[in-house]
Amino acid sequence: MILDWLLPVLISVALLLAVAGMLKRISLWRAGQPEKVSFFSGLMAMPRRYLVDLHHVVERDKYMSKTHVATAGGFVLSMVLILAVHLFGVENRWVNYALLGALVLMFVGALFVFKRRLNPPSRLSKGPWMRLPKSLLMFAVSFFIATLPAAGILPENFGGWVLAAVLAAGIVWGMGELLFGMGWGGPMKHAFAGSLHLAFHRRPERFGGGRSTGLKPVDLTAAKLGVEKPTDFKWNQLLGFDACVQCGKCEAMCPAFAAGQPLNPKKLIQDMVVGLAGGSDAKFAGSPYPGIEVGKAEGGPNKTITEGLVSPDTLWSCTTCRACVEECPMMIEHVDAIVDMRRFLTLEKGSTPNKGAEVLDNLIATDNPNGFNPGSRMNWAADQNLRVMKDVKEAEVLFWVSDGAFDMRSQRILRAFVKVLKAANVDFAVLGDEERDSGDVARRLGDDATFQSLAKRNIAAMSQYKFQRIVTTDPHAFHCLKNEYADFYPEGQKPDYEVLHHTTFINELVKAGALSLEEFKGGTVTYHDPCYLGRYNGEYDSPRELLNELGIEVAEMERSGFRSRCCGGGGGAPITDIPGERRIADMRMAEIKETGAELVAVGCQQCTAMLEGVVEPRAEVKDIAELVADALIEGDAPVSKKNGKQAKPNADKRVAEEIL
Repeated sequence: MILDWLLPVLISVALLLAVAGMLKRISLWRAGQPEKVSFFSGLMAMPRRYLVDLHHVVERDKYMSKTHVATAGGFVLSMVLILAVHLFGVENRWVNYALLGALVLMFVGALFVFKRRLNPPSRLSKGPWMRLPKSLLMFAVSFFIATLPAAGILPENFGGWVLAAVLAAGIVWGMGELLFGMGWGGPMKHAFAGSLHLAFHRRPERFGGGRSTGLKPVDLTAAKLGVEKPTDFKWNQLLGFDACVQCGKCEAMCPAFAAGQPLNPKKLIQDMVVGLAGGSDAKFAGSPYPGIEVGKAEGGPNKTITEGLVSPDTLWSCTTCRACVEECPMMIEHVDAIVDMRRFLTLEKGSTPNKGAEVLDNLIATDNPNGFNPGSRMNWAADQNLRVMKDVKEAEVLFWVSDGAFDMRSQRILRAFVKVLKAANVDFAVLGDEERDSGDVARRLGDDATFQSLAKRNIAAMSQYKFQRIVTTDPHAFHCLKNEYADFYPEGQKPDYEVLHHTTFINELVKAGALSLEEFKGGTVTYHDPCYLGRYNGEYDSPRELLNELGIEVAEMERSGFRSRCCGGGGGAPITDIPGERRIADMRMAEIKETGAELVAVGCQQCTAMLEGVVEPRAEVKDIAELVADALIEGDAPVSKKNGKQAKPNADKRVAEEIL
């Protein structure tokens, strides 16, 4: 049969061209900065990461999950069997039948891809991606017909030269897209780059059910701080950019994009790909940055990113909420890339916009972002008779007050939490004037030097005292203390304490029977998930359980849990204040209104400030600590949730000690 000699030639040429393209792509990634990876264990772990960890994310979209399993699984299996049957000449009836079955599976999956592309959602990139289902179908059909004679279903030389020519054309088309495109560009590039991205991910802790959200430290002795050019990224970051499938799920979740600010996470990643290879964004076939026309951006591996490729305003629009990262089916780290580029602008160029420079100067001079007298940090607690660590030296709990101490609204939350702690007879103390800003704002604005200075000074202060837990009402400080401070302890030392958010801690107290609460008697209540508590630290349950303990059945917003919309207050966004078409907080309050809630419960001082900044009429905003403090039944012994019996005098202290 004509195809007996033609197919091996076509397959061999396609494979050689694909390998050449892959080697070229690898050379582009290797132009990035060194980053140690576990080469062999990464490759060994890649199948599980692909089939399990990645699939868990893709599974959120049931349609595409099943489609991808059929299409990608059918293609991989088909390709292996095609090499066996049509390149190496394996003559086995069952192998041929297996190949036919794999091609049918791929064909069915491609039909669903085709259906999705008939009326694609706006977030999906068009252009070359619109031809992908046709290429998948052509590949499956051409090889299916070409395999029928080998399987003995059709006679040899069936169709003659005409059919052979048609099949050859279809096979060239299919392999050109699916093999050649893996290395040289096109939709299938993500398959090659994505596999290696999973193997050499810069956050391997994310796999196997883990979590890794702390920013990577900056070496302050390096010749250049932050990322100026594409080649300043780590090599596996460049690899990660190439893994993007342009599905636009990050775009659909981005609060800045929805607000009309000049940021689209998908476009940003594709711009990094342009910078990696050199060229312009003229061929980008997705949604542009709001207000910025496609086709004007140009870049190259050694060209400054913010001088022609990406506007600085795009970088400063990000709230670092990690909605894009959480939603990405390829587990790309958008926020890392944005903060890396901010670091260059702040540390090397000194070009933090609007109030950014002032805030950073205040942090350096006064240890707080608003420039208040650091000696006034404890003024809010003048009548609270709080114990201070430098006096007592030891306590079960260190209450990390954070910079809410300087804000009158946040002080009400702090006082409410203190009331709860006292009601439960918790053994706690504060650092007082020894506490400094956690450094969260400085770090998100790119000033790792100020962050590291604050972190080390806080660590030195805490190291003088003994405590088992740190509890804070500020999710941003919670995140820094829990996930980022460990990098800055003196060599050989590590934190020996647990860090908890106040909602988690109060929930423990309530479950242990250390607090007696009356039921909430207000109207409908919804709950807003703070980004730095939820997406950054995976705490979604404790706040809701605590509200349930108050007799509140939460009226959930459509976007809640890991898909909660940011309030707009993270990442220094209120400080850099990049204009858009609307305010993120207004959009969030509109979603609150849709639930019919009269009150929105929150667990973050920043979220409280942003949501209360929305023009009335709107829902009332209260921190969960305030709701619990209002519900305290004072004077009675607490009722144990475990057995329903009233505790003996001072039993509340014993129960509190049990959970500590």
